[in-house]
Amino acid sequence: MAVVKFGVVGVGNMGSAHTKFLTDLPNCKLNAVCDIDPKAFERIYKPVRKEVACYTDIDLFLAEADIDAVLVSVPHYFHPEIAIKAMKAGKHIIVEKPIAVHKAAAEQLIAEAEKYPKLVKSLMFNQRTIPAHKKIKQLIDSGELGKINRINWIITNWFRSQAYYDSGDWRASWRGEGGGVLLNQCPHQLDLMQWFFGLPKTVRATCKFGKYHNIEVEDEVNAYLEYADGAVGNFIASTGEMPGTNRLEITAERGRLIFEDGKIEFKRNEIETTVFNKTTKSGFGVSDHWDCTIPVDDVDSTPAHAKVIENVANAILKGTKLIAPMEEGIRGLELGNSMLLSQLANKTITLPIDSADYEARLNKLIETSRYHKKAPVVTDSSKDFNQSF
Repeated sequence: MAVVKFGVVGVGNMGSAHTKFLTDLPNCKLNAVCDIDPKAFERIYKPVRKEVACYTDIDLFLAEADIDAVLVSVPHYFHPEIAIKAMKAGKHIIVEKPIAVHKAAAEQLIAEAEKYPKLVKSLMFNQRTIPAHKKIKQLIDSGELGKINRINWIITNWFRSQAYYDSGDWRASWRGEGGGVLLNQCPHQLDLMQWFFGLPKTVRATCKFGKYHNIEVEDEVNAYLEYADGAVGNFIASTGEMPGTNRLEITAERGRLIFEDGKIEFKRNEIETTVFNKTTKSGFGVSDHWDCTIPVDDVDSTPAHAKVIENVANAILKGTKLIAPMEEGIRGLELGNSMLLSQLANKTITLPIDSADYEARLNKLIETSRYHKKAPVVTDSSKDFNQSF
C-alpha cells in the first residue's frame, strides 16, 4: 500500500476542508464521501470533485466505497455511532472532536474500539501539532518549569453572534448539540489542559446558560480545579465577550510562563520559589529572574488538521506513533462534562465522574430542549443518522 484511501462522512464546514487536506497530502487519496444531502457534494474540493464517489447512505458507503480509512465529520451525537460502524466494516478511523457528547457514549465507543486492535483510531486534536503547544508540553514534561502550582487559562476569544446561533435550530441546544462553549468551541483547550497538566482531582464550576445569547446551553464558564499534587487551576471560557482573550498562565517553582498572541514568555527564577521562601533573610523582594522569550519552531506550513491526517496515514503505512489516539479523547470530554455537572448538581465534582449520572441529567435537559427534531441515539442502524444529519 503506497497511499491510504480515505472516505469522509459529513461534508459540512470541516468535512469539506478535509477533502482538500486529503487531496494535498502525498500519502493519502480521497476516494469517497458520504452525506445525506446531495447538495453537500458541491463542497468537495473542486479539483477532485468529479473523481470522488458520492454516497447518501452510510451503509452503502462502508460496503461499496474503495476506502481504507474513514474521517468522521458529522454532528457531535453521531461521532460514536459512525465510528463504530466504520470499525465494524474494517476501516481505520479519524473522529472529529469531540469524541462524543458525554462520557458514557465515549466509553461505549472505546470499548468497541478495543475489539479491533489492528485498526488505527485517532481523534482530530490538531491543536497538539501547533509548535507553541508542543513547546509548552516539552517544557512541562522536561521539568524545566519545576512543580506547577497554579494554572490560569482564559479563553474568551470565541465570540459568536446571535445570528450564528440562529443559523440552525440544532445549534446551541441540548438535543441538537449537547452543550455550548464547552462542547463546541473548547474541546481543543480541554484536551490541551489534560495533555499538559493531567486531569484534576476536583472541579467546581459556574456555567451560565444563555447569558449573552438567546440559547439554552452554556455561553460562559468559570471553573476552579484542584489537582492531586496541590496545584490549582482556573478555566474561563465564553462566546459573549468582544474582544476576547486567549491567555495561558502557568505559575511554577522556577517561574511564570505566559502564552498569549502566539508568544511564549518565561520569567525564570534563579532560585526556586520554595527554596527562596525558606532561605531568604529578607521580608520583601523576590529572587532574581530572567525574562526569556521561548523560541518556537514554526517552519512547517502544513495545516494542523492535515498534520493529524498525515500522521494517521503514516501510522497505517509505517506504524508511526499517533499524535492523538482516539481513546485519549475521553479525558478532555470528562473535564468538560464535570464542569457542566458541577453547575447542574450545584456542587464540587470529584473525578472520575459518574458517566451514567451525567447522561441521565443530560437526557432530562434533552426532554425539555426546544430543538424540535428527534434526539439522536447510538444504534446499529443508520436510520437516525440519515434522518437527522
